[in-house]
Amino acid sequence: MTAVAAPSVASLVQSVDWLAIAPPTIAAVVALVVLVADLFLGERRKALLGWVSVAGLAAAALALLPLLDGDRSTFCLKTLKGEQAACSYTADHFTLVIQFLVLAGALLTALLSVTGIKDAKNTPRELPEGEFWFLLLSSAAGAALLPASRDLATLVVALEVASLPAFALVGIKRDDRRSSEAALKFFLSSVTATAVTLLGVSFVYATTGTLYLTRIATALTHVDGQFHTLAQAGVALTLVGFAFKTAAVPFHFWVPDTYVGAPLPVAAYLSVIGKAVGFSGIILVTVVAFPSYADVWGPALAALAALTMTVGNVAALRQQATRAYSAVRLLAWSSVGQAGYLLVPIAAAAYSKDADKAIGSTVAYALMYAAVNLGAFAVAALVARTKPLNRISDYRGLYRSRPLAALVLGFFLLCLAGLPPGIIGLFAKVTVFSAAVDAGLGWLAVVMAVNVVIALYYYLQWTATLFRPAEGEQAVQRIPAPLTAAIGLTAVIGVALSGAPQMVLRFASTGLF
Repeated sequence: MTAVAAPSVASLVQSVDWLAIAPPTIAAVVALVVLVADLFLGERRKALLGWVSVAGLAAAALALLPLLDGDRSTFCLKTLKGEQAACSYTADHFTLVIQFLVLAGALLTALLSVTGIKDAKNTPRELPEGEFWFLLLSSAAGAALLPASRDLATLVVALEVASLPAFALVGIKRDDRRSSEAALKFFLSSVTATAVTLLGVSFVYATTGTLYLTRIATALTHVDGQFHTLAQAGVALTLVGFAFKTAAVPFHFWVPDTYVGAPLPVAAYLSVIGKAVGFSGIILVTVVAFPSYADVWGPALAALAALTMTVGNVAALRQQATRAYSAVRLLAWSSVGQAGYLLVPIAAAAYSKDADKAIGSTVAYALMYAAVNLGAFAVAALVARTKPLNRISDYRGLYRSRPLAALVLGFFLLCLAGLPPGIIGLFAKVTVFSAAVDAGLGWLAVVMAVNVVIALYYYLQWTATLFRPAEGEQAVQRIPAPLTAAIGLTAVIGVALSGAPQMVLRFASTGLF
């Protein structure tokens, strides 16, 4: 009787590389520790929870260092020969860069939050410390998981783990109607976007029979003609949830009210980490999973980029300096405009022969944006300590009362505008502009140039306000150490990056995938 060789099929037995998954795992474990410790600590000692959270995020960021030696994958299917067939989690260069952005941004947010929670104590809008830190760490764990995800199921789960705690963080201010409305609007619109994304994922799975990104890329190259339309619909719908997280138009309407209703550190978190989650998700599903359908997502993302930057900058231009919370609203609409710039290189990747270079432009811009935008929110939190309505007009005379804070904020605004001495902002915009031109998207480059000019006006107007004489006496309070650290760190990073902007592009674009 002749023996028949067993077919080489994938084994469901998976190995776990604990070092590879350490960064998000540490954040998740510290979140659980904080949640349990909150039950046993008295009110006077709950401030320790904040510092435990800061230490946990720092440890998670440091856990990235051992992963720099080379790519690592885990949760992999293996053939009977022991070869890797497909993996759900990969710690490559792209993953490490985005995880660094997420964890460093969450760490700076935590430093802002330590001060914010202390200021809110014994007020009608006191923030529950244990719940706050648990939610922040949980969201950061999900955000750190997403760039490492290499199948659609893990991507969607990571997106929701990052998003669900964020809903609660937005509405965490007690007895604040504005905060509750912002959380409800954020939640309902996000749930709708997630439902559409899941529909798209189901279409892709029905077409390809797999959820692994690399296998989807292979299967989509030879889709049967009768399933071609279904595959196109799946590709388009899958992008919706990630476009929502990036605040791309027309999925942006939740942004201004949510930023105003949320505590300022949470608004800063959403403006940076929320965007990192959305953009890393878009990059993975387009460049890794759907490269053969670039004719579908390329034009769609180019149109989204043009629409997003235009709507965001025009809305920011219309903000009235004396309106309550106008400074936060301007930063909110500015973040929408910046999202448009970030989408440009991803759209260009559909038309470019070197997709890695185009995606590197987005990652480099995201690193610059994260540092300076968190810094701008940190200075806004400083001003809010004496001017809780946070109007742009409240920043008049800031140079006289707090010269260093005014100079730092002016530097951040010039970086966002792309003007010297904010060299890193100028460099990032030129890099994005070049990606559009190199891909043959001249019309998109023109739209971007027009929007950069529009943005110059409101950024320079706010910068000029810092040096105008104040109306009346300016109240001066001592700046808490955590807030000082957050402002100082972002300023040092911004200045360092402006001194060596090429280093950022090299770090962001070298061997992404």
